Amino acid sequence: MTDTTSLPQSPDPQSSTTVRPINLRLLVPAFMLGAIVVVACVAPWISPYGPNTQDLSARLLPPFWQSGGSTKHLLGTDDLGRDLLTRIMYGARVSLSIGAIAVICRMVSGVIIGLVAGYFGGPLLTFFMRLGDIQLALPTLVLAIGVIAALGPSTANVILVLAITGWVLYARLVVSQVIVVRRQEYIASAQLLGASHFRIIIKHLLPNILPSVIVFASLDLGLMMLTEGSLSFLGLGVQPPEPSWGGMAAGGRALISTAWWIATLPGAALVITVALVNVLGEQLRDRLDPRLDASRSA
Repeated sequence: MTDTTSLPQSPDPQSSTTVRPINLRLLVPAFMLGAIVVVACVAPWISPYGPNTQDLSARLLPPFWQSGGSTKHLLGTDDLGRDLLTRIMYGARVSLSIGAIAVICRMVSGVIIGLVAGYFGGPLLTFFMRLGDIQLALPTLVLAIGVIAALGPSTANVILVLAITGWVLYARLVVSQVIVVRRQEYIASAQLLGASHFRIIIKHLLPNILPSVIVFASLDLGLMMLTEGSLSFLGLGVQPPEPSWGGMAAGGRALISTAWWIATLPGAALVITVALVNVLGEQLRDRLDPRLDASRSA
């Protein structure tokens, strides 16, 4: 009868009983941003008004805390008697959805181009990088204004413009990481074992670049919302009467001296939401890529 002995197991860091401290800098903006998303989603069920319901007898009512305000319209009404809180909630749906769809389109196209160009290199990499240089020579907002002015203002065109003006940022990020990863020994081993290019890209390259892409996308969402708001403010984005934070701010600027809330409150909603997105993105960056945090503290 033979005795079997097992080799000592190294301690599993994941099984440690040490409790990680709660990161309030991550949880607080995540909770607040989640609340905004939930309110935007349930707006049709929690608001007694429609976004375009007019009541001319209640036009230009101030917020409820000011003299002349009403609890029926907590944030007041605009020049057509539309409830401002309702329009802000519906505007959140527009701004968040446009920003999210644009980021997804930019991310998917940029990651695909970056993976393929970075892995194969050569003329393919040179072509896409030079194409990106040409696009980056023009400011994003200026390019967006020119394209929308040619195609016409609409929600679909805004998403299209935001998508095509940002792929190069993701592609450059992915290429820089793929060039480093493809030199690793396990990539060469996979090639010697006969793994296909597709398998190497999907199984070995994509998981390595995904955390950085997610962090960049979270920061990019705030920029997309701000760009959409700027285009709508200029009349080149979402068209009235569909509520958009930028369009609502533009519609109230003529009345800023007498009815400040019409332009100020939608603008404040945009600024607060973008700030929350940026703070959340920075915290995700520190959490998903600790090397960045270590380099800053060194």
